[in-house]
Order: sequence, then structure tokens, then C-alpha cells
Amino acid sequence: MDIDLTLSQDLIAKALEFAKHKEVEIAVAVVDNHGELVGFARTDNVAKHAIVLAQNKAYTSARDRQKTSSLAQWARETHKGLSYWTDPKFTGIAGGVPIEVKGKVLGAMGVSGLAEADDEALVVEVISACC
Repeated sequence: MDIDLTLSQDLIAKALEFAKHKEVEIAVAVVDNHGELVGFARTDNVAKHAIVLAQNKAYTSARDRQKTSSLAQWARETHKGLSYWTDPKFTGIAGGVPIEVKGKVLGAMGVSGLAEADDEALVVEVISACC
């Protein structure tokens, strides 16, 4: 079972609502459990690099079945670079979180545009509210 379009749109809407309320600029991506894009949106003035980062964060989290911040921690602890995975889309930048229901990863969500910890906190909050 993968994430569906309706849930993807709900997650994105909730993230954009947060951005509007806090008056911040973000890019938000939702992917299926293979890391393929299901939905994407960005606020009007988000930094252009955040567009790619949000998608790569979601992709990494879905493929590796963990938060991107956890992957970064693993890389630091093992002294292995992210090139170990031989996938140029993999990132250890915080803000990618798997979407799990009943212990099964349906997909992942990535946010970029804020500080790394704030990106991740937003994703966790949105997933908790919608799933």
C-alpha cells in the first residue's frame, strides 16, 4: 500500500497552512514508498534550492525508511559519506520523515526552507495531525 493523492494533498495543505500562519516560505514534497513524487507545492518566495531539497528529503526518507536526520547521524557515527548509498539524491539534511501507518511506510514527506530542525519538526507535526 502506498500513499494516495488525497492524503498527499491533505499533508501539503496542512504544511502550507502552517507556513502562512507563521509567515515563512517553504517547499513541501510527498512521495510514495519508493520515493516517487505524489505531490509537491511551494510558497511563492521560497529559495529555489529548497525546491530540490524538499523532494530529495522525501525521497531519501522513503527509500531508507527513516528520518533524513537519522541517516546523517549514522553517516557521522560510521564515518561514511552519503555517497556510500551511490544515489546522488540521498541527503542527510534534516526535514525528511517517513509516513507510517500501523508500522508500514506508505511514503515520506520532505520540507525545506526553514532551519533543518524546524523543517523536521514541521513534518512531524503535520504527519501527526493527518495520519
